[in-house]
Amino acid sequence: MTGIIDEQGFRLNVGIIIAGPDDRVFWGRRVGNRDAWQFPQGGLDEGESAEEALFRELHEEVGLVPDHVRVLGVTDRWLTYRLPRRFMRKPRGNHRQCIGQRQKWFLLRLEGGESAIDLERGSDQPEFDTWRWVHYWYPVRRVVHFKRGVYARALRELAPLLREDFHA
Repeated sequence: MTGIIDEQGFRLNVGIIIAGPDDRVFWGRRVGNRDAWQFPQGGLDEGESAEEALFRELHEEVGLVPDHVRVLGVTDRWLTYRLPRRFMRKPRGNHRQCIGQRQKWFLLRLEGGESAIDLERGSDQPEFDTWRWVHYWYPVRRVVHFKRGVYARALRELAPLLREDFHA
């Protein structure tokens, strides 16, 4: 696990919710694990803003560039979850142990059309091997248990922005 780990041991990270034209959201299956589905996410690199990380991760994980999406909003605060002990890796060298993630969540509208999504375009080691559109609230009950609270808070906070965009 790379990226910035804060003084409390949380890795700074962005979460990405991509809404399609019918307000369903992108749901990706992690490579090599048929039961591990999640939203795109990734850590901030040193000196990188959350928005810069958003667009880097969006390209690396989903193959999209800024012209393919419109940012509808971002969570007001960083949302935090702790990793269960069995998922914590021992720190190497001078690195601090990561005990979980502190995330800024972004809600995007796909503007480039579904054909713009290419899971292999942005990386030699894709994060996802397949994806599908799901109902907006579906991920809350389907994501790994320790991320459910953060998913629920992010989706709840950002949902009004999706409705505003629909009526615009």
